[in-house]
Amino acid sequence: MADEALSRGREAFQDRAWESCWSALSDADLTTPLDADDLVLLSLSAYLSGRDQESADALSRAFHSFETAARWREAARSAFWLAFMLLNAGEVSLGSGWATRSQRLVERHDLGGAEAGFLVSLEAHRLVSGDRPADGLVLAEKALSASDEADDPDLRALALLTAGHALARMNRVPEALARFDEVMVSVSADELTPTVTGLAYCSSINASMQLLDLARARQWTSALTSWCDGQPGLVPYRGQCLVHRGQILMLQGDWPDALEQTRSACDLLREPLVADAYYLLGELHRVRGEHDAAEDAFRQANSWGRRPEPGLVRLRLAQGRVDAAATTVRRLLTEETEGRGRAAVLAAGVEVLVEARDLDLARRACEELSDMVTTTGSPVLEAHAAQATGAVLLADGQPDQALAVLRRAWRAWQDLELPYDAARVRVLLGRCLREVGDEDSALMELDAARWAFDRLGAVHDVALVDALAGSTASGSGGLTPREVDVIRLVASGRTNRAVAHELFLSEKTVARHLSNIYAKLDISSRAAATAYAYDHGLV
Repeated sequence: MADEALSRGREAFQDRAWESCWSALSDADLTTPLDADDLVLLSLSAYLSGRDQESADALSRAFHSFETAARWREAARSAFWLAFMLLNAGEVSLGSGWATRSQRLVERHDLGGAEAGFLVSLEAHRLVSGDRPADGLVLAEKALSASDEADDPDLRALALLTAGHALARMNRVPEALARFDEVMVSVSADELTPTVTGLAYCSSINASMQLLDLARARQWTSALTSWCDGQPGLVPYRGQCLVHRGQILMLQGDWPDALEQTRSACDLLREPLVADAYYLLGELHRVRGEHDAAEDAFRQANSWGRRPEPGLVRLRLAQGRVDAAATTVRRLLTEETEGRGRAAVLAAGVEVLVEARDLDLARRACEELSDMVTTTGSPVLEAHAAQATGAVLLADGQPDQALAVLRRAWRAWQDLELPYDAARVRVLLGRCLREVGDEDSALMELDAARWAFDRLGAVHDVALVDALAGSTASGSGGLTPREVDVIRLVASGRTNRAVAHELFLSEKTVARHLSNIYAKLDISSRAAATAYAYDHGLV
């Protein structure tokens, strides 16, 4: 029976049927303890089927068996993978202890080769994670040389991944992407062990999201899904990759699946990664209009150590708490954040500052966002910058100029296949068209935005669009809400300058509104506009 179970387990390993492999080898182990080589198979199948503790236990037993048999290379490699697994799980003390044990074997028995290279790659990873990317890159290149000498594809992949992350942190983006692409060549050629393949996918997806390269992130996520689907019993999307999977689903508009994925991440992940999962959960609830649930998720993220901005300031804006949102944004803009986090703060900050009528600070935020586009060349940042610039131009009474910029933003979001962002720009386009007097075209843009929001399940945005599209009041003669505001103030005796000050508009925009009012009501003077306002109950 034990021999039969052992044979089934080995066959299942070759077939990458991880659940069956784990079950058969565990049965065999209960009857006759497995030898070191089969314990490695048991450990791998346990890890790939989601049994992290059982995997560590089996690999620890394999290490001791290799050590007893004086198989020093296998013992050192087992200790390394134990260290790697434990460190990734946040078990720093145990992981460091196993790394030291592997190092001692390498030095004591003068092993060199891949076993020494793995430890160099681990130290390189530690340096990069500790904000020392330049030092980490030096060691990653050393590990890469060791992989060439030892002809070890796994070591080469780990070294390339670490070098890629180091280069990304040094803002050497094209070089970083070249390293990740080289790793994916090894993945597509099936040169790596399953554990390193899964790590390569997740690490590359993580880098793509950090670099705002959504095309690569989507491509590698799709490839990872296909890879996982071909292996019965495999538990996919480990660690940060679990969160990024939810982010990509959210961005492409598949919100129900994104919500399910993110809730699973909240249940499965541990500190500190669980904080990102709760932040994403908050964002999903926010765009779905579930404000109480969003507030709770953002609080959870904050409790786990992930600051809740900029999602929380957008939530405050949706709740109508503009002053609170603006206060937070002004603080965030003075803090030393960089990279993707800074870009997100700037994009959200412009939305809030426009609503708070702090256009000077909004312009400065736009300029910084545009400078980041020049530096990174990111299509996502380019779309954000165009949208932010258009919003500021509209708020500043320059709807004509805003239209051209916002149409560029809309095309960018369309090209990126991000439906929610594209729909939000269409709302701004509708408002611009209304400001220039093209009400028919404005309603068409708003209708298109409403259709997109409705399909996504963005109930709050649907309500906002309904308020904009359906707010031409009875008795207003077809005037837009802004034109009604203008005619009311004119009827009260205010000058164009006073109207502009009251409504936070330019005098040029007020004059344009008056021209539109005269045309719609077939009148030609302020006195006639005042009479109309009183006759029709607008004042």
